Amino acid sequence: MSQNNGAARSALIVWGGWDGHQPKEVAEIFATELQKRGFQVEVSDTLDAFLDADKLKALDLIVPVWTMGTITGEQLNPVLEAVKSGVGIAGCHGGMCDSFRNETEWQFMTGGQWISHPGNDGTEYTVRITDGDHFITQGSPAEFAVKSEQYYLHTDPANHVLAVTQFPVADGPHVKNGKFDMPQIWTRYYGEGRVSYNALGHQANIVTQAEVLPLMVRGLLWAAHAEDAA
Repeated sequence: MSQNNGAARSALIVWGGWDGHQPKEVAEIFATELQKRGFQVEVSDTLDAFLDADKLKALDLIVPVWTMGTITGEQLNPVLEAVKSGVGIAGCHGGMCDSFRNETEWQFMTGGQWISHPGNDGTEYTVRITDGDHFITQGSPAEFAVKSEQYYLHTDPANHVLAVTQFPVADGPHVKNGKFDMPQIWTRYYGEGRVSYNALGHQANIVTQAEVLPLMVRGLLWAAHAEDAA
């Protein structure tokens, strides 16, 4: 993690994987928002951007925007080591918690893994803030509506959950289990690194939704220890 002694903070955004999540467009939104807040941002469309371990450890923030696909050990291990050392990692939707389904250590780091979205895209559901005092959620409405994919995830009980959505909304094999809250926004630590995740963001229009974008941006800033840039 770089020491910010007046120097610009630095972020690496790596996008790719399944095109249906508009990774290029989402990466561009994140890059623009970080640059507005004084970050030097590198954007890459190859996982080889993760190969240089020393370079990653000098960053303030890593932002994966990569749904599904595979990653080699040579690409993955530098990310894990960088975050353990104190570099922040933040992302959204399948771009962070459905990135590399075979990599359990990635899931250990991020705190969750997508497994379903009953009703698919176009499902109307409510997101409810459960910790309104956290930096990420400050200023956000207590609840808001989204019309998108409602993410059903397997999540780490150690996560600090900031927002939830109630299931069931759409029909599916989960319905008979009754009503329950599913984490949608959380923070955690992996080693010394701050980890921030937001399950929203199926496509660029959801990322930029009025209620969603501030949560996304503040998640990036929190992970990078850049709360002062808000």
